[in-house]
Amino acid sequence: MNSKSRRILLIYTGGTIGMVKDYVTSALKAFDFNELLKNIPELKQLDCSIDTVSFDVPIDSSNMSPKDWISIVEIIERHYESHDGFVVLHGSDTMSYTASGLSFLLENLNKPVILTGSQLPIGDLRTDAKENLITSIQIAALHEKGEAIVKEVGLYFEYKLYRGNRTTKINAENFQAFTSLNYPHLIESGVHLNVFKEYLLPIKRGKKFITHKKMDENIAVLKIFPGITQNVLDGMLNIQGLKALILETYGSGNAPTSEWFLKSLESFIKKGIHIINVTQCSGGSVILGHYETSMRLKQMQVVSGKDITTEAAISKAMYMLGSGVGDELFKTVFETPLRGEMH
Repeated sequence: MNSKSRRILLIYTGGTIGMVKDYVTSALKAFDFNELLKNIPELKQLDCSIDTVSFDVPIDSSNMSPKDWISIVEIIERHYESHDGFVVLHGSDTMSYTASGLSFLLENLNKPVILTGSQLPIGDLRTDAKENLITSIQIAALHEKGEAIVKEVGLYFEYKLYRGNRTTKINAENFQAFTSLNYPHLIESGVHLNVFKEYLLPIKRGKKFITHKKMDENIAVLKIFPGITQNVLDGMLNIQGLKALILETYGSGNAPTSEWFLKSLESFIKKGIHIINVTQCSGGSVILGHYETSMRLKQMQVVSGKDITTEAAISKAMYMLGSGVGDELFKTVFETPLRGEMH
């Protein structure tokens, strides 16, 4: 395999995709990725060489944390010069969070980092794992005039490559588990791989690849709901060490206009806690001041999440706080697209 032109690193973190059935016990177990070609002989037909690395202890994605994102970053950093692309195998439950986190931690990326997984184990008769894996490797190896075509963190599932930090998991049972309602998909797999170049991140020529390894986890998420009480909101305010609160509001950024609610939010801001307004809707954007119910939020300088996903808002806030972005610049920087995560 090493005679082939492009070199792809397959990183296994855990998840359903890496499971095979033990035919003696019928239990699912992680398969040895050194035996990859034996399990998926189709990989021999790909015009690239494949190396593999696995977490020492593969983890269920429900246990994935920002520390694990940094472990993935460190693996990519160690192999960045020797490999042309990276495929991260990951459980689907938190894949959008990891894809978002990696997009911020990998700055000036000029090689593809593709996350994928599956709804059924790779050894299952009806598995979606083989197609997801094979096509993700193909996408990671795509190049033109000696350069990678995809130069960002993507998420591939069920025939589509999405920008990773634009995705949300929408279905626990369908093979089409993810969507990106606020941004078009980047590649569609059919008889051919159709690349929509106009949607890819623009190339940053001459910019040095930088890895970041600090995420500040002192954030919280609060979904507003009819009947929310002052005790709930004030309880969030009293969380020790809290630095940012992501507020999931209605529609285009609307929230209750009760005086107690607005005064509580003002208390957060006076305490130096950043309030980031994102919509509960799967698609659409926060437009502060569009309705009267968001005018006061705009006046008190609540951060507009625009059309960012909650997953990306969480990882962006952790990244910015970990990078030491000052309080006076936080709102401006958050409202600026850094990795194509918002308009």
